[in-house]
Amino acid sequence: MAEAVVSLAGDFPAPDEGAWRALVAKTLAGADVETLVSHTDEGLPIQALYAAANSAPAMALGEREMDRPWEVRCATAHPDPKRANADILADLEGGAASALVRIDPAGAAGTAIGSAEAMAALTGGVILEFAPLALDAGFLGPKAADWLGAAAKAAPNALLEFHMDPITALARDGRSPGPIESHLISAATVGARLADTYPKASLMLASGQVVHEAGGGEAQELGFMAASAAAYARALMRAGLTADAAFARIALGLAVDSDYFVSIAKLRAARAIWARLTSASGAPMPARIEARSSRRMLTTLDPWTNMLRLTAAAFAGAVGGADALVVGCFTDALGSPSALARRQSRNAQLVLMEEAALGRVADPSHGSGFLEAMTDQLSRAGWAAFREIEAQGGIVAALSSGAPAAEAAQTLAHRRAAIAAGEAKIIGVTVFRNADTTPAPVEAVVARAVDAPSSRVPGPDTVVAPLTPIRLSEPFEGDPA
Repeated sequence: MAEAVVSLAGDFPAPDEGAWRALVAKTLAGADVETLVSHTDEGLPIQALYAAANSAPAMALGEREMDRPWEVRCATAHPDPKRANADILADLEGGAASALVRIDPAGAAGTAIGSAEAMAALTGGVILEFAPLALDAGFLGPKAADWLGAAAKAAPNALLEFHMDPITALARDGRSPGPIESHLISAATVGARLADTYPKASLMLASGQVVHEAGGGEAQELGFMAASAAAYARALMRAGLTADAAFARIALGLAVDSDYFVSIAKLRAARAIWARLTSASGAPMPARIEARSSRRMLTTLDPWTNMLRLTAAAFAGAVGGADALVVGCFTDALGSPSALARRQSRNAQLVLMEEAALGRVADPSHGSGFLEAMTDQLSRAGWAAFREIEAQGGIVAALSSGAPAAEAAQTLAHRRAAIAAGEAKIIGVTVFRNADTTPAPVEAVVARAVDAPSSRVPGPDTVVAPLTPIRLSEPFEGDPA
């Protein structure tokens, strides 16, 4: 006998905004309801109450598999290429779908690779037709792309993410080895040459994460991303690609952090901005987004709490519709990750994917009044930031003016003032400090530099005000006052 369906809300009156406002007015004892409105660090309003947004269109995503809706992408930066290869294979065996390799011939900030032979050692045993491999090589990007192309042996189905991104390298370092325009030409020329051989490869990464890591705001990050995408599309078209082919080979990069509602809205806004940009260029197509967890949110005090921050960021990336998601390790602020930290990084995503089943709804935030409103606000503010950069002459001219660094510094000052005043809290640092100071495990590594071709191109360096990476908690990690 079938049981009757019981409505849990049946004994409650239908929600009514007027009744809510009356109760709020009574509670506030004469104060204006507008006093409940808060703001993002860039000044965007967050209301106390939102109605359902049933008329908003669902987010348009590319093709997604229900069981594997996004790529679990693990970052590798061990200085030894053989060890980095072992880490990649362990990640893939442990449930990851792809890898991101940071390259630094000096071995200090990434894997010491300086030749095609070293790249072949790094990729040994990785079936590139099934496991995408992405690069993060800074100004060495064009040469690293050629090395990865050689390792793929001209296999047309190889899933390569060359991720050339000289604009981020310039913004982060504050200087390019030779004119940045020549680096753009070099990246586009190499990309155009590799495009026919590897039809499934992405060539450029238009990322705004450098703004995020410097403490900047979400709208600024979106504007920087869009302006980088426009610069790369122009460079690729000058190298011979059509508008359709150029935009199709550009991936977008954004940060996600523990403020998961804003991160979700930011990813959704990125798709709206991309749709407008590509449509205006006559090449409409869906965006492909690689989201990376924020490093600025990580702490050295009580680093175990970073697991919670990273899981929240992974949730944001999954719900926000990231195509590939790179979740860092909870000890990244301390040093090179242990096997435990790498496993936890993978498993956080796998639990969200396979047990929480976040990928079984295409756009989980669709219809949420708050998230739809925040998506719309960030879309408009991000597009305005993009137009402002373009009005200055493009992203390189804007960086040369120092405006992005100054704007990020202003937002960072606002964030840190809120932390100092206790309005924003950092668990384990400014509140709820853990008396147990047992150190989290990190691996001791020795950087060994290798010979590599110079990334310098002829001509004077381009010098800009840098967007220097920070950690929000760093000024507060000393002895508590």
